[in-house]
Amino acid sequence: MNRRLVASVFAATVAISVGLWAAGDAAAKDTVKIAFIGPLTGGSSAPGLGGRNSALLAVQLRNADPKAKYSYELVTLDDECKPNVGIQVATKAASDKSIIAGVTHYCSTVGIATVDTYHRFQLPVVVWGAVLPEITYGNNYAEIHRVNGTMVDEGKLAAKFLADNKYKRVAILHDTTDYGKGQNKYFSKFLSESGGEIAATFPVAPDQQDFTAELTKIKELRPEVIYWGGLTPGGVRIRAQMDRVGVNAQFIAVSGILNAGFIEGAGASAEGTVSFHNGAPIEKYAQGRTFLDAYAKAGFREDPDAYGPFAYTAANLIMDAIEKVGPDRKKVQDALNKTKGYAGLVGTINFDDHRQNIVTPYVYVVQNRKWTYWPDSEYAGGKKSLTGLAK
Repeated sequence: MNRRLVASVFAATVAISVGLWAAGDAAAKDTVKIAFIGPLTGGSSAPGLGGRNSALLAVQLRNADPKAKYSYELVTLDDECKPNVGIQVATKAASDKSIIAGVTHYCSTVGIATVDTYHRFQLPVVVWGAVLPEITYGNNYAEIHRVNGTMVDEGKLAAKFLADNKYKRVAILHDTTDYGKGQNKYFSKFLSESGGEIAATFPVAPDQQDFTAELTKIKELRPEVIYWGGLTPGGVRIRAQMDRVGVNAQFIAVSGILNAGFIEGAGASAEGTVSFHNGAPIEKYAQGRTFLDAYAKAGFREDPDAYGPFAYTAANLIMDAIEKVGPDRKKVQDALNKTKGYAGLVGTINFDDHRQNIVTPYVYVVQNRKWTYWPDSEYAGGKKSLTGLAK
């Protein structure tokens, strides 16, 4: 091969290489980081892992979309459902300027403890699970948004469910965190308004192991219902110890137990437990089956759990805002603040003046080791009866 031909081939090769590099560079997308924060270890890890997986699924699907302007990275942090840890990881995320927004918190005690941090660092966040009303309504922080509902909705529905089923006399157990105290506050209010009677109220430590003293007293009071305002670990212990003490009452609890962990922990005793949640069954959402199929295809080992769809919706809401206005915290915050009529997995998202989504709560019951939508259950159909349910 002569020199002129070699030079010509070399020049063509360089031109092709440069062209390919330029095309690849043009196609490259900037990477934008968003944070996910929830309980990935401890007694509330089941919903935390389901939430993380669901947010990660949203990111994976977005990154596979050729129309997306940006590539997204989910920075995952474990708040352990502990306020002090939550503040630490919230500060870590909020002080990292490369993180544009966050999908944050299942536990209300952490959610309320961290709002000042997000406000101080001006990190826009969308809460995906915590239900304490004060998280959105306690301040008017423009950085704080929430796609799920609050314990006000849960408490009102719980009181109505008991009244509709002719239950009157209720013994209340609640933990002494902001979450437990809030659940007691709203449920007690609505129960009294609906004509129910509170036999006694027992505040207990969130890590209490033995409820023999409280349950022995409750047995003497002979309530028709025991209400638990707390999370899964306490709910498991109370339900198991009810049988040991011989308390024959219907067990109902807040959405803090509406997860696979409660059923696994309580075993056969979980059957017939009633809970209340601000989300419909996943398969009843318009895109619910598509979500479940994609979740299964992604190979996640853990169930998405009750709040996974809200984490998925929060992540998509954030990414859609970034796609619209770019990776700028203030611009993303302003875009999120204006959310009206947003079509999310969990339904249409409409934020009120405190950036709180308005939702409808639903009743669930454990049937055959599975949380079952009440209207679809054998209990609602009359084939099975709740404890002490009036005929």
